Amino acid sequence: MLQPISFVCWLLLFHACQQYAPAPFEGYDTTKSLVAKEAMVVSPHALSSDIGAAILQKGGNAVDAAIAVQFAIAVCYPRAGNIGGGGFMLIRTKEGIIDALDYREKAPAAASRDMYLDSLGNVIPSLSTEGHLAAGVPGTVAGLFAAHEKYGRLPMRELIKPAIALADRGYAVSETEATRLNNFQELFKKYNNQPNPFIKSEWKTGDRLVQPELARTLRRIRDRGTAGFYEGPTADAIVAEMQSGNGIITHEDLRNYRPDWRQPVVGQYKHFRVISMPPASSGGVALLQILGMVEPFPLSEMGFHSPKAIHLMVEAERRAYADRAEHLGDTDFYDVPIDSLLDKNYLKSRMSDFSPTRATVSNAILAGNFSLVKETFETTHTSIIDAEGNAVAVTTTLNSNFGCKVWVDGAGFFLNNEMDDFSVKPGVPNQFGLVGAEANAIHPGKRMLSSMTPTIIERDGKVFLVLGAPGGSTIITAVFQVFMNVSEFNLNLEAAVNAGRFHHQWLPDEIQVEKGAFNDSTRQALEAKGHRLREVNYMAVVKAIQRLPNGQLHGVGDPRNPDDTARGY
Repeated sequence: MLQPISFVCWLLLFHACQQYAPAPFEGYDTTKSLVAKEAMVVSPHALSSDIGAAILQKGGNAVDAAIAVQFAIAVCYPRAGNIGGGGFMLIRTKEGIIDALDYREKAPAAASRDMYLDSLGNVIPSLSTEGHLAAGVPGTVAGLFAAHEKYGRLPMRELIKPAIALADRGYAVSETEATRLNNFQELFKKYNNQPNPFIKSEWKTGDRLVQPELARTLRRIRDRGTAGFYEGPTADAIVAEMQSGNGIITHEDLRNYRPDWRQPVVGQYKHFRVISMPPASSGGVALLQILGMVEPFPLSEMGFHSPKAIHLMVEAERRAYADRAEHLGDTDFYDVPIDSLLDKNYLKSRMSDFSPTRATVSNAILAGNFSLVKETFETTHTSIIDAEGNAVAVTTTLNSNFGCKVWVDGAGFFLNNEMDDFSVKPGVPNQFGLVGAEANAIHPGKRMLSSMTPTIIERDGKVFLVLGAPGGSTIITAVFQVFMNVSEFNLNLEAAVNAGRFHHQWLPDEIQVEKGAFNDSTRQALEAKGHRLREVNYMAVVKAIQRLPNGQLHGVGDPRNPDDTARGY
């Protein structure tokens, strides 16, 4: 198990955090690909990666670093980093013990099945994505404290201090973030009263974002633990914000929130052991389904981005997403048939109508029949391996950019719009085009289904790959493809992450393709098989670490997010 920290290491970290201050903006060193001997952090911002690496160097373990990074990105990556949302943390200790922490948001007690429908039973546009009613009960703070209580080494107050410094002193926004802040000004003004640190006539590269309200909230969390968020002034501010905009989160909802430790889903792909997140995430089950469906085929012989390989991979993706729509939801409320979904005979039966020469029509595919077998979109991810060999993959989210766009007045953070991840109306797509059924219907206290897929992969009993991504419904297929790029197509990790991506989620019946991912002959070959292709700018943003044969660590941030940064030593 993770061991207690020595007093000397604690003292060193204390002084480091006391002296921490963001550097003046001159362009952050956003290293995308880095090889290090001992430890590695890959996160969505240079400042948060710096903080995570500093925690490791001062004696913290991978869980400590993950916690410090999460508090930091709540400040420096506000579109997705959060204390107003939730997430999933996957842990593998140096001894090989695995654990999964579910701190996904929950539906408030006043939530109801048809709360986003009009009198005719039609979905009311934007009601589940924008404004106060779109927010679920936040889980991040409770989750981070639960992780620390079970696995943390350093004092929690030391892990929060760098984030307080960032919020107090401010930091310079990058060009990407300035553009994004400008794009959301209209919605910020629609759902928030001024003054607000995010509302400004025009943001420019290098402008400092100072967040004193958030700093005060972080201090309350530092001093009072979870009660600093779920009770007292912060809870009062959340409830007052709800009441100002017809939201339904109450003091009781906040007091009653609890994260859950769950058993990770585990599967074998050839000589790799794949460990991933169970429901209320769909990611782990869907990933293992896809891997199980392609495993019998000679994928490596087909070749990287060959029409044959792409066709096989999207046909497996199509079938897994059909099962996701019907069978996956919060296991506290719905008996998800995980064993049946991952049964080898069942997965073989799912591919029984696969044809190497033609695309299957999605309308002809239903969720699997177990009688055949006996027995943002805006999210963010951090991957960490420490010097002792402990590994953490943590994915958190507000759902859309800046969540529901509601900034909690007096508390300084955005709330999520995770209620849209429920099946607002069974069979009707959410903002990512995903459909769902009864398994994911709205119910008070229930966690909404997620696509987040924090994953740790072993080879020969040792950590081989730690990865995950933001990207809504495309997270699962991005994690799948990066793993295939490394394990089947022999790409190095940087090339595997950078490679163009494709995605099929059953409905709509199309392959989404990143611009430039396929050449003309590949596109034509896929279209000849009956596939319809739709080009998109980019998909999920993977952050990954691979242990190389010589024992060194290769950390890679994704060029799809200019702020992704790898740090190691």
